[in-house]
Amino acid sequence: MDENFRKSALLYHEQGRPGKISIAPTKTLSNQRDLALAYSPGVAAACEEIVTDPVNAVRYTARGNLVGVITNGTAVLGLGNIGALASKPVMEGKAVLFKKFAGIDVFDIEINEQDPQKLVEIIAGLEPTFGGINLEDIKAPECFMVERELRKRMNIPVFHDDQHGTAICVTAAFINGLKVVDKQIEKVKVVVSGAGAAALACLDLMVDMGLPLKNIWVTDIEGVVYEGRQTLMDPDKARYAQKTDARKLADVIGDADVFLGLSAGGVLKPDMVARMAVRPLILALANPNPEILPADAHAVRDDVVMSTGRSDYPNQVNNVLCFPYIFRGALDVGATTITRGMEKAAVHAIARLAQEEQSEVVQAAYGTGDVSFGPQYFIPKPFDPRLITRIAPAVAKAAMEEGVALRPIQDLDSYVEQLEQFVYQSGAFMKPVFSAAKGFVKAGGKARIVFTEGEDERVLRAVQVVVDEKLAKPILVGRPTVLADRIEKHGLRIKLGEDVEVVNPDWDDRFHRYWTTYWELMCRRGVTKEMARVEMRRRLTLIGAMMVHLGDADGMICGTVGGFSDHLRYVDQMIGLAPGETTYGAMNILLLPNHTLAVVDTHVNENPTAEQIAAFTMAAARQMQRLNLVPKVALLSRSNFGSGSSASGDKMREALSLIRERAPEIEVDGEMHGDCALDETLRLKILPTSTLKGSANLVVCPNVDAGNIAYNLLKTAAGGNVAVGPFLLGVNAPVHILTSSATVRRIVNMTAVTVVHANHHTGRD
Repeated sequence: MDENFRKSALLYHEQGRPGKISIAPTKTLSNQRDLALAYSPGVAAACEEIVTDPVNAVRYTARGNLVGVITNGTAVLGLGNIGALASKPVMEGKAVLFKKFAGIDVFDIEINEQDPQKLVEIIAGLEPTFGGINLEDIKAPECFMVERELRKRMNIPVFHDDQHGTAICVTAAFINGLKVVDKQIEKVKVVVSGAGAAALACLDLMVDMGLPLKNIWVTDIEGVVYEGRQTLMDPDKARYAQKTDARKLADVIGDADVFLGLSAGGVLKPDMVARMAVRPLILALANPNPEILPADAHAVRDDVVMSTGRSDYPNQVNNVLCFPYIFRGALDVGATTITRGMEKAAVHAIARLAQEEQSEVVQAAYGTGDVSFGPQYFIPKPFDPRLITRIAPAVAKAAMEEGVALRPIQDLDSYVEQLEQFVYQSGAFMKPVFSAAKGFVKAGGKARIVFTEGEDERVLRAVQVVVDEKLAKPILVGRPTVLADRIEKHGLRIKLGEDVEVVNPDWDDRFHRYWTTYWELMCRRGVTKEMARVEMRRRLTLIGAMMVHLGDADGMICGTVGGFSDHLRYVDQMIGLAPGETTYGAMNILLLPNHTLAVVDTHVNENPTAEQIAAFTMAAARQMQRLNLVPKVALLSRSNFGSGSSASGDKMREALSLIRERAPEIEVDGEMHGDCALDETLRLKILPTSTLKGSANLVVCPNVDAGNIAYNLLKTAAGGNVAVGPFLLGVNAPVHILTSSATVRRIVNMTAVTVVHANHHTGRD
């Protein structure tokens, strides 16, 4: 290990609170009643319910989401038998991965016991504590016996990740690698270096997936595993003994289609690679040094397809692709064990995901936006956020089919939607909107949404999600050849003319109607015929707005390129204000850790009048109601209920009067400071008669600078960049103008909002 990296790693573990994990309460404990409910006497009620029915432990305790990561420290990474205590940093690391990737809580338990039978007794006695057991870093062959015995004795999932987690990930890479080199599993010759727990588990699973036993040649530190060999043999390894006179890796590597390495760095030599079959698949997974470096393999021949265990090379095989999501699915259905069928389901889910386009999260993290399924990408990246929504449901479904699920899930589609909260923090908030949008589409409702920046990568990725989830019928404004090239470049699956309609800004049969209509509307506002023709081809938002105006689209998403005001100009020209509205406004919703907070106006009105503030506040309140949020409105100012003389204070007091007169049903108060808006105790101390109760969820700023600054500061400093919006208020159609910082998920979210808006659109609504 590089000395600088070593120092950084030690500092990482030491700084702040030592270690990597802590325990946090999930319920409040702020007064005497909380204490009585959490402990004596209230806790007795939960105990009695569990006595009545043990299944209730999942309802009243953390057991259903709690995994024990357990080791005796006898085979830790590449460090060997370093003991239980020294293994603790690794187990804490495992706990972090469970929590980060699947929201699963972990107690790490390091047991100072090397006798496998005693180890079994200790772990089996922990069953009441956990919903599942993840065995880690126990040396072979003891690990086989420990897991087998625990699976017999325990009625919860027991999973030795070094065996099965590795096997699942390697088998997924093996299957997809064969697809890349265009070879069939029944016909390939596989040569293996390494015969420990991981390697044998991989081979067992690969055989179950269709690899013939006779096609496997295993080697270890003693050489080829052959019939009659006595040294370093056990029943699990003997299964793969071949009747042969070959004794070394070099003797069996000739004409091999696949090399699987789970052994030591450098054991596969370039001359051996040269003797492998055409288009060889090399899975060199030893860490930190693979059996052969990719550069050395490619130097020998240019048809090699490779995978390693390292993140700095393509196709990293990493157990984190698997184990958090295996347990997520198993825990969620109350599985009593993890079956071979559940493991196979995970293999297929991982393999299928790699054949899809890369996630925008992966592209940002790894800088691999131009890579699609092939030699450089045939196994998903560990940070792919879709892993949980593919693997966990597949595992849960397999558990139900194999009869090991105590709590079967009735609606797997709803379960997938629930899992998206681990992927997108906006998931829980947006779930009702997505359900409504899909319902409208299914029922044949209004769902034709035009995306004016159709050539933008984020828009294309978002439209792929929209198509996959059947949220809308997308229309892309863009040049067909450019769209096709970019769809291919980013590995997307959108089919132009089939999945999406295309409007070509260079030429479209509808353009004569579009530009003449534009000229008729704008001829008295300085727009000539020639200008109308040119504008209609070069202003993409104008094209989209015209489609909505003429009924060729039901709604529009724009704004990912360019300034907000530029887009609003064309929306105003073609669509205009809704009946009864006097001004536009923009609202953003922040999904903060403990609070949902809307901010208005963030993009439109430079220095609004009291009349304009009242108008866009009422429009924002109606939008929140459409999202099933009860608006609690605070009008903000540097003046606090008349505490200071300021123009904003006077303006907000006048706006308050107008809102109360025109919409008395809205819960609103002001002018007030920002802290008073969110802190009811502070607010009531200053003004006990305030009509605003609780914490405000819609804050109204006195000008666009204040709104935009407040929104962006909160989004970045407290909101983890998780927001929904901007919502364009006051417009006479389902149209929303996004910003240049919009993420793929934000575009998808606003598409769902637009579909719902289109189906509820009645003038002011």
